[in-house]
Amino acid sequence: MIPEDLKYAKSHEWCMVEGEVATVGITQFAQEQLGDLTFVELPEVGDTFEAGSEMGSVESVKAASEIYAPVSGEIIEVNEALEDAPEKVNEEPYGEGWMVKFKIKGEPEGLLDAEAYAAVVDSESH
Repeated sequence: MIPEDLKYAKSHEWCMVEGEVATVGITQFAQEQLGDLTFVELPEVGDTFEAGSEMGSVESVKAASEIYAPVSGEIIEVNEALEDAPEKVNEEPYGEGWMVKFKIKGEPEGLLDAEAYAAVVDSESH
């Protein structure tokens, strides 16, 4: 399931842009590859990132993986519910499992639409 209305990074983060704000999380494919998440490390409100830079990590029983910023900007909100309930990312990666909200700096660049991201997933799962 790859929602059509989102943009995607090749590193498996999704991004919903609304005006100057981008909500970010990891994709269904990413959480399936990781398995049951046991810990989510997110940045602090006020932190700034350039697109493509590491902004946090997720850990599961199988592996740990970095999370990368799909856009440049400042963190304006963090999903604190994930501290106590990282499984929300497994259950609803595009809903309650969102991770951070950015105030975007400049136009997001290099993100994929759903069709292009589906091709990335397809190539990695074979």
